[in-house]
Amino acid sequence: MLQENAIVETGFSLSDSVPAPPELAERRREERHLTILRVGTLIVGDRRELCLVRNVSSAGLMAHVYSSLEPEERVAVELKSGQQIDGRVVWVRDANAGIAFDSPVDVAELLANPPVLPNGWQPRLPRVEVDRPATLRAGARSWRVRTRDVSQGGVKIALDQPLASGEAVVLTLDGLRPLPGTVRWQGGGACGVGFNALIPFDELIAWLKRAA
Repeated sequence: MLQENAIVETGFSLSDSVPAPPELAERRREERHLTILRVGTLIVGDRRELCLVRNVSSAGLMAHVYSSLEPEERVAVELKSGQQIDGRVVWVRDANAGIAFDSPVDVAELLANPPVLPNGWQPRLPRVEVDRPATLRAGARSWRVRTRDVSQGGVKIALDQPLASGEAVVLTLDGLRPLPGTVRWQGGGACGVGFNALIPFDELIAWLKRAA
């Protein structure tokens, strides 16, 4: 089972590889951004059950599952109502399973339809793993940096220069307008920046498609 009270989220990747098992994936050093873990439907034979989607790429996904699965077992998943994706199990680690899709999926299209909760609230866009260059400016100082992930509300970048929490910055992603923000955290060679205003959804999706 997932650790109780753990802060977890669904990650989306523009990679064309199936997500790796947790022990092989890069572990996040920062766990301050609470988002909602996306619930999917796992179809195995004639049974349907819920699963918690940990990571999604165009080639497959990693999910926390609640029944026994075997490598090479045929399955299908539904990430959105009425949209069934066929695939097969490629690895199993404890309660996590990696599933390879039979055909690549459009990650940007999945992101364009965030799940709506029963109370009608729609979560913000999940973080998306993107390794792209950007320019970070803090006052008169500026650096060329690499993004690690991005959402409508902020970005994680690789940065070994000291910045104070709460410091005002401007981030310019290559191909996107300058985005004013505030340093939220720093550590382990990375830095988190929260944008002063959300990036409009359509604008971010268009940039992600260009960056893919």
